[in-house]
Amino acid sequence: MEQLPRTRYSQEFREQSVKFLKESELTLVEASKRLSLPKGTLKNWVYAERQANSQLVGKKQNSLTELELELSRIKRELAEVKMERDFIKKCAAYFAKESR
Repeated sequence: MEQLPRTRYSQEFREQSVKFLKESELTLVEASKRLSLPKGTLKNWVYAERQANSQLVGKKQNSLTELELELSRIKRELAEVKMERDFIKKCAAYFAKESR
């Protein structure tokens, strides 16, 4: 199975996500589902914010151009489509076996 490409998030999105978690009274898992984020990612952001190091998280990453963001999105979408295609192939083979 192919691994999805890593997603880069803007500093503004990180800060808003942590703020959303604090204000919403949701659990970490519920908030990460609503934001479509891995729970570990959100947990790291909250921890960094608590340590007053939120500016250091992801600081080494260069800001992405619009073209790079589009390329990242398309690569992620392609990986998902490939996984779906492989799943459909396996299902077709299974049901073809069953019908014999």
